[in-house]
Amino acid sequence: MLMTLIQKEIMHHILSARFVALLLMCVLLIPLTFFISYRHHRQNQVDYQEAVKRASTEAKENPPDAQDPDKEVSKLFLKPTPLSVFANGLEEALPTYLGMTRNGIRQSTTGLTQTPLSYALGHLDFLFVVSTVFSLLALLFTFDAVAGERETGTIRLTLANAIPRDRFLLGKLMGGYFVFVVPFLVSFLLGLLLLVWQGFPLGESAIFPRVVSLTLAALLYIAVFFAIGTVISTYFDNAKTALIVAFSIWVFAVLILPRVGFLTAKIIVPTRTEQSVYMEKAALRNDLLKEKQEKINKKMLEALGVGQFTVTEGVQEKLAGLRAPVEEEYRQKFQNQADKIDREYQREQNRQEQLGETFSRITPTASLIYLAMNLAQTGKLKRDTYFQTGNRYYNQLDQDYFKDISDDALAQMRHLTGRAMARMNPSAASSKSEAEKIPPAPDLTGASLKEALEYSMFDVLLLCVFAIVLTTVAFLKFFRLDV
Repeated sequence: MLMTLIQKEIMHHILSARFVALLLMCVLLIPLTFFISYRHHRQNQVDYQEAVKRASTEAKENPPDAQDPDKEVSKLFLKPTPLSVFANGLEEALPTYLGMTRNGIRQSTTGLTQTPLSYALGHLDFLFVVSTVFSLLALLFTFDAVAGERETGTIRLTLANAIPRDRFLLGKLMGGYFVFVVPFLVSFLLGLLLLVWQGFPLGESAIFPRVVSLTLAALLYIAVFFAIGTVISTYFDNAKTALIVAFSIWVFAVLILPRVGFLTAKIIVPTRTEQSVYMEKAALRNDLLKEKQEKINKKMLEALGVGQFTVTEGVQEKLAGLRAPVEEEYRQKFQNQADKIDREYQREQNRQEQLGETFSRITPTASLIYLAMNLAQTGKLKRDTYFQTGNRYYNQLDQDYFKDISDDALAQMRHLTGRAMARMNPSAASSKSEAEKIPPAPDLTGASLKEALEYSMFDVLLLCVFAIVLTTVAFLKFFRLDV
């Protein structure tokens, strides 16, 4: 009996105009988005390789001058991930590199300032197609599952044949979901074949399991909207009313509420900008530099007295001995106060973001987006790993390189003299040793699939809860329905 109901529902959908619309969306959108996204990824890959090569060449030809506290002595580049073809996520919003200066970490200009109009229009990727287009199609497939039959009166004839209500509704759900999912999966496979033809590394052990996980997440999300459509259909006896309500819920659930969550968080928990924090640390360094120089000058006057003196090797060693403890004292003072500024700013950012995430998760769309981005290595997990790696690299540079740089006038004169001699004699050992003092940037390793799933487990469970609870509500309402 159940199979008969499923077959009936399948034939009902296949012969409808909505199935034609579904086929067109699947055949056109999924392969097209894969094709466009992978071409964009390959361009980003070329830009990344050229940027790394250019930075390496500049470092060899012109050794970095860390005497200037705003000078970038090294860069940590962000390598594009191939999985961005499925979910672009934060890929375009993150800085292409983190520049290491004595004043702190400076972020590069992102692509957002170069192409603001294209960013405002959004990205046409697989995640957008599933979260926006297929969620609407899922509601269109289910809004009249019960309401349409109640309106025409066919549900009375069907249930008059002693068919259990649970089997009737289950047959509608399974039949409609089957008709929806098959074209989706076929088009998805065609899109993957197109990607492989373009050179996408689908067979790699780090890629294929994530693609499978993304597919399962998309199927679960579609099931949630099938459940939403079924609930709407059981609560209304008119198909037109059910359609209007379904479309209104889709607008709020997909387009409005996920964004309102973060807007609300910005109002409740405002934060400073990244540039204001950087300028605050630069001002702190300048203030401490003046204070340090005054203290060094005072010690020099006490040690050498007022008047002319000959700068001999012994005097230089004495001056260096006077400067060293003062420079270390103020270096530690700057580092402690700069770390305090960074921690306060990070707490503000985390508080605002966590509140925005919590508010946005009122809809399943936000959960799918967070889950898909982390699986595709373009989400919050990748961003946090990127900045944490940059902070560790900066701490390493501070210990191995920045702490040996002095800001007093005599040290700057010696530094300028050494660089001038290096330019006149490029093969001089001093120019090589200056570059060799800088530790190389570490490799940016992403989280494994297991770590990504553990990090996103709350979103997975939330999607499952949405699907189970909404389906249960639909069945309970249908059991009490007066047909």
